[in-house]
Amino acid sequence: MAEHITIYTDGACRGNPGPGGWGAVLKHAEKEKTLYGGEEATTNNRMELTAVIRALECLKGNKWPIEITTDSKYVLQGITEWIEGWKRKGWRNASKKPVMNADLWMQLDELVQQFEINWHWVKGHSGHPGNEQADELANRGIDEL
Repeated sequence: MAEHITIYTDGACRGNPGPGGWGAVLKHAEKEKTLYGGEEATTNNRMELTAVIRALECLKGNKWPIEITTDSKYVLQGITEWIEGWKRKGWRNASKKPVMNADLWMQLDELVQQFEINWHWVKGHSGHPGNEQADELANRGIDEL
């Protein structure tokens, strides 16, 4: 494959809502960068979205294709299937209710416009090395609150 950046993301929450954390692993050639953080009162879905947002924010000006792997079907389906409909409907869902986490979806939407991204899903806690590393980072984000 041509030169690219690989990103693995994960979010975690102890209680939902509760204290949460997010983690991201960015890889390019032989280089690796890890990011993580946490919030006192949040949800798992917010942490999943935050992980992707924080990873992409680090790549401003990047021209290489990006491969993002997440264990969140919410993030994957939201960004690849649902978001265009939400935008057409004024950030309302199929039930005409406000989209949950619209603030983060809007940030993510703005960021993804800047990149060529291929999205991938992996089952969480299944031994996938990149996902397991992102999960460890997300939990560290909670532990260090």
